[in-house]
Amino acid sequence: MAFTMPAFATAKLNLILLSLLLLISTSSVAAKFSVDSAVITKIGNGYSLEADINYSLTPRVKEAIANGVPIVFVQELEIIQALPLLGQFWQWQNTLWSTSLRYELRYHALTNQYVVNDLDTDHHRSFISLEAALDALGTIEAFTLPPEHMTDTDNLHIYLRTSLDLLELPTPMRPGALLSSKWQLGSPWTEATWQ
Repeated sequence: MAFTMPAFATAKLNLILLSLLLLISTSSVAAKFSVDSAVITKIGNGYSLEADINYSLTPRVKEAIANGVPIVFVQELEIIQALPLLGQFWQWQNTLWSTSLRYELRYHALTNQYVVNDLDTDHHRSFISLEAALDALGTIEAFTLPPEHMTDTDNLHIYLRTSLDLLELPTPMRPGALLSSKWQLGSPWTEATWQ
């Protein structure tokens, strides 16, 4: 018994160090999406949102796009009403409205163009480079917020995030993408600022 305890402690320490090393190495390599700016502006009687999103793709995702695999990007928006109960220490949050904007990006080898398709409106836009397509995809301009929820803007917070919809990948690619950190791309919720 005395001889097995030190061996177990050493193995446990090695396992902890190995898992920390793997955690650090995967987090430093993984690309992330980021919402660089999100601004709410009053226009007439309503409000609109403008945002800039940075899509940094991993080489694996870029390779899939170059091979003609359609990739679906999701931009999620929420309007939350926060009611302070104990000042800023505790707030009751009520989600008033939420929506998802879904876009498909694919490469057409025959025309040598990248096509961004708005899946809600079926509106197509073509670009000559992946960077131009990602820039256009990451620009939200004059998105009208629902006026029925914007009558009283006190204690209203608007949040935005974006990610890849891995369940929209072709069926043979899904299991690998769901398990691989190279496909786990997204941004945290970012609060829009009022202008």
